[in-house]
Amino acid sequence: MAHGACGHGETNGRTSGGERRGTPAVVFGSLAPERLMEPFLVSASTVAIAEMGDRTQLLTLMLAAQYRKPWPILAGILCSTVINYAIAGFLGARLSGYLTPLRLDAAVGISMIAMALWTLKPDKLNGRQRQGGRGAFATTLVAFFIAEIGDKTQLATMALAAAYASFLPVVGGATAGMLLANAPVAFLGKIFSDRLPLRTLHYSATGVFLVLGAVFIWRALHHSS
Repeated sequence: MAHGACGHGETNGRTSGGERRGTPAVVFGSLAPERLMEPFLVSASTVAIAEMGDRTQLLTLMLAAQYRKPWPILAGILCSTVINYAIAGFLGARLSGYLTPLRLDAAVGISMIAMALWTLKPDKLNGRQRQGGRGAFATTLVAFFIAEIGDKTQLATMALAAAYASFLPVVGGATAGMLLANAPVAFLGKIFSDRLPLRTLHYSATGVFLVLGAVFIWRALHHSS
């Protein structure tokens, strides 16, 4: 699933001779379309599944009920997510150039397993995230940015950017996953959320993180042999 992070003669941002990739390679990864699609699709599916029943989806439901303006809400989600995930993706992509493949894969694998366990815990909104006296766009922008700081999907974005040594495909995929999970809630609100099998979705998200964790730990063991 994650073999696209390492091409022939390259390993997690390093060439076979140990030299780090230049900035364009870190930003784009491999420019081959099939190598761009893998980190994009893995990031999109991981974030979309993990977002089901997450606190940011609950926040979207609350904002949709309060403002009934789905387009400004989605615009706020998009802007805050791009900023938040761009920071995470940049740190992850840069980190890939400073760790050996073994340590990087082991760290990513362990973090994915930790996030699998985290996903089993239902999220709730705290009082700070419920406040909002501004318009729909500004409230969503600020509330989402705060809610995503240190959230499992932000950490997953950083881990995937490190694993694939690729910034744009991972950030683009993670942002698309966030919008896929929250757009139906912004438009349909409680009607959509009441039909979600949240327990099943949480178990599915846990399974996705466990599979990713196992893949990267297997890769770390492969590097050590």
